[in-house]
Amino acid sequence: MAKKILVVEDEPSIVKLIEFNLTKEGFIVDSALDGDIALQKIKVEMPDLIVLDLMLPRIDGLEVCRRIRTEKEHIPILMLTAKSDEFNKVLGLELGADDYMTKPFSIRELTARVKAIFRRMEAIRRSDEEEKSVDKSIQIGDILIDTDGYEVSRNGELIDLTPKEFELLMYLANHRGKVLSRDQLLNAVWNYDFVGDSRIVDVHVSHLRDKIEPDSKKPLYIKTVRGVGYKLESKEEK
Repeated sequence: MAKKILVVEDEPSIVKLIEFNLTKEGFIVDSALDGDIALQKIKVEMPDLIVLDLMLPRIDGLEVCRRIRTEKEHIPILMLTAKSDEFNKVLGLELGADDYMTKPFSIRELTARVKAIFRRMEAIRRSDEEEKSVDKSIQIGDILIDTDGYEVSRNGELIDLTPKEFELLMYLANHRGKVLSRDQLLNAVWNYDFVGDSRIVDVHVSHLRDKIEPDSKKPLYIKTVRGVGYKLESKEEK
């Protein structure tokens, strides 16, 4: 079944360019020219992916992203930002965007990013199906990862993670005790060459720590290995 993509962008010329090329790749594409219309369409149509510009009339992209994640909708979001807008780019990632591109962008690269996101989703789905006959949970200290239910809890209390945060935690958990470089995490979790831009990893690790660590300033689980990357360990393994 063809995947549905919602393009949220207020420049009609950019919308037409994206719609034409994604439709040519076999996707079903709809669009919204402002954040308010986007939120209405998301509720009704439930797209499989959202291409979301941050600079929008009425309701901006950051607020759209925040509301989607507040509703616990696990719809992947590919964010479009101005090249110089570093603050909003990082804030968008913290709010739960899965990937970002800066304007002006190559339509071929955008198409590649969209396809990469869907490949990751399919890989996760297949992995979940394969794991149904195996252990359905991973226990690390006080953290319980329910791989079947796609849930994470600490001391029995559910933790609300975005899809990308869950993927990152799962990858760290499956390589528990091993130091993983930022490039390894980029390739494994994002499945895309970000040309050494490790900020996307650092932002997601920071946000993940805020959610799973008792004290994110003194992490018990996700440890930084200076100059290399990160590793996951339980507090008993210190």
